[in-house]
Amino acid sequence: MQLWEIKGILEAELLWEPVDLQLEIEMAEAADLMSDVLTQSIGGELLLTGLVNSHVIRTAEMVDIKAIVFVHDKRPDEKTIALAKLKGVPLLATRLFLFEACARLAMRGLTGSSGTIW
Repeated sequence: MQLWEIKGILEAELLWEPVDLQLEIEMAEAADLMSDVLTQSIGGELLLTGLVNSHVIRTAEMVDIKAIVFVHDKRPDEKTIALAKLKGVPLLATRLFLFEACARLAMRGLTGSSGTIW
């Protein structure tokens, strides 16, 4: 699934531009504990989270997360957005709660990082 599709499904907005909306996303994971992401991520994923600090960007960089979606209308500060832009990690924000965002993506065929649909 491409990032532009995810943006539409989640009714999300980009938090910095320009972003390659053709970026291919093969799987997703949802977490608020970055320690879970560090120990369970296999890389190349979309991360959905409610955590909005710079630790999310640093974690994404370490495990090769392709893009991040912030849920429940949460938004990182400008410093965190600038760090993501510097690292080339696209950021999106949606008003949806984490459960609904995951459900919408799963219903459209995006698998979880375990390789199965949630």
